Amino acid sequence: MNLDKLIELALEEDIFQGDVTTDNLGISDKEAIAVLVAKENGVLAGIKVAKKVFQQVDNKTKFTTNHSDGYLLKKGDIIANIEGFASSILKAERIALNFMQRMSGIATTTRFYIEKISHTSCKLLDTRKTTPLLRNLEKYSVKVGGGFNHRFGLYDMIMLKENHIRVAGSISKAVAQVKSNTNSYKIEVEVTNLQELEEAVNCNIDRVMLDNMSLADIKKAVEKFSDIVELEASGNVTQKTIKKIAETGVHYISSGAITHSYKSLDISLLFKEKV
Repeated sequence: MNLDKLIELALEEDIFQGDVTTDNLGISDKEAIAVLVAKENGVLAGIKVAKKVFQQVDNKTKFTTNHSDGYLLKKGDIIANIEGFASSILKAERIALNFMQRMSGIATTTRFYIEKISHTSCKLLDTRKTTPLLRNLEKYSVKVGGGFNHRFGLYDMIMLKENHIRVAGSISKAVAQVKSNTNSYKIEVEVTNLQELEEAVNCNIDRVMLDNMSLADIKKAVEKFSDIVELEASGNVTQKTIKKIAETGVHYISSGAITHSYKSLDISLLFKEKV
């Protein structure tokens, strides 16, 4: 979704018929200065989105950034300075923070996972387990944190998962069918054991997802097939397990947790003058 439209809808959801608190406070002509402050360490993401929110509420609001996306924030860092009408700042505050806190939380979580596997050549991928309509922002945040994007949707890569294979009858039948219809897309097949892996590799595909397989079986898969096909480990990927999974030698690890189980980064807006 277009970012301007997304922000418009978010503001409409929040303000609706009007900010009954701010609109009745008698401060419509009051000017103020505010700052965005990091309340904890983390990776900054979404600063341009936050700026768009403030300026969409009031294009006269001055928003000056001190840091760019990807910056390693320390608790107490001033992320941005904001000048304008107090009423405009108040109306934009929550939506701007909602975007930036969540995006920074994803970037921070991604970086934490990346640090666990930085001694290997394995790449961390995101998934389609994203908030509806926020996928582009969330996948962008993964990249800010050092991760890589898997497919963006159902339209840019053929991925034969368990239910596709069941409907088609087998891995071989599913691959043969899609190949008979198109050769324009990379093909990935999900497997749950070494037997299914063998069948998938024999179909001459691009990548295999090793779904919830044991470390021992992942190692066997790497030893036998890593020079033939891309191998992606998925399932049971946590802060505690990701290091050992990466050390098996798989090319990729995909994790839904980085976009659905992150903790939003604590960021606040504080006025520097009484309004």
